[in-house]
Amino acid sequence: MSNIFNIILAFLIIITFVFYFYFKTKQFRTNLPIRKKWYANRAGVALGILLILFGINQIILYHTVLTYVVCAIMIVFGLFACINYNKRVHHYAQYIAEEEELNKK
Repeated sequence: MSNIFNIILAFLIIITFVFYFYFKTKQFRTNLPIRKKWYANRAGVALGILLILFGINQIILYHTVLTYVVCAIMIVFGLFACINYNKRVHHYAQYIAEEEELNKK
């Protein structure tokens, strides 16, 4: 059972890393400042999810006290990052359409 769960977590870790890389490249390729911040914060959400999933995966693989402590810190930091960056994503999403209208050529 834990082997299947470990494979699923590894797949999800890879997917979140791909999303992180995708949003970072979109951030560097855009010229609009609000859109840049929006992509950067979406990448931060993906990074937070990556930390959470990696912490859970390590807890499943290794059963030591040190692993539990380090992974608990990673999971808490990942939750904090997800919540914080998600608030920023919603904040900047309000201004994307307005910025696009102002910068039409």
